[in-house]
Amino acid sequence: MLFTLPLVGLILGTITVILFTLLSSLGWYGAVLSAVVYMILYGFIHTEAVMDVADAIYASHSGKDAYKIIKEPTVGAMGVLYAVAVMLLKVSGIAFLLMHNLFFEFITILIISRLSLLILFTVHNFKSSFATKLKESLSNLYLISSFILFTIIGSLLSFEFILFLIEGSLLALIFSYAIKLKIGFVNGDVLGATLEGVEISLFLLVALMLV
Repeated sequence: MLFTLPLVGLILGTITVILFTLLSSLGWYGAVLSAVVYMILYGFIHTEAVMDVADAIYASHSGKDAYKIIKEPTVGAMGVLYAVAVMLLKVSGIAFLLMHNLFFEFITILIISRLSLLILFTVHNFKSSFATKLKESLSNLYLISSFILFTIIGSLLSFEFILFLIEGSLLALIFSYAIKLKIGFVNGDVLGATLEGVEISLFLLVALMLV
């Protein structure tokens, strides 16, 4: 599953771009619709992770058990506010890239955000039995093979892929360690929130570099 995780980004990105080409006559409205569909396709699971992580961070500020808060099925006000902010930034970022025909760059970002998660599986220990099992299953062979395969695919899509990959990997490490410093652990929610941070940051970087 981890070996093909970047393939999820490739497939979802391709579907989003195809949808936008079909709705391109609608202009920005078609771009926004396509961006929202991308988030629907991955079930908003990463956006939900942002909610849980935001609540855990603010709970830790007041001395509460961050792990207990992050596992609660309810969500607090700060979680909702951060999730809304992430959705606005993400939808607007995707819409901007689509409107400027940066289709391949958009797809490569989705590949890179998931490749960066593979790095996090190698450097972090998890307070999650499921994430720990995934980490144990990720051999060096799978890790290297996945990076080689999707770096080749990504480089065919964008000449700047390796540069974006380096930037995305560094961002993933920075975000994940910053969250870990705040709440004291890493679990699946931290990975999801990190993925959202990487994608939003790369959307901005690509827009600044190529537009």
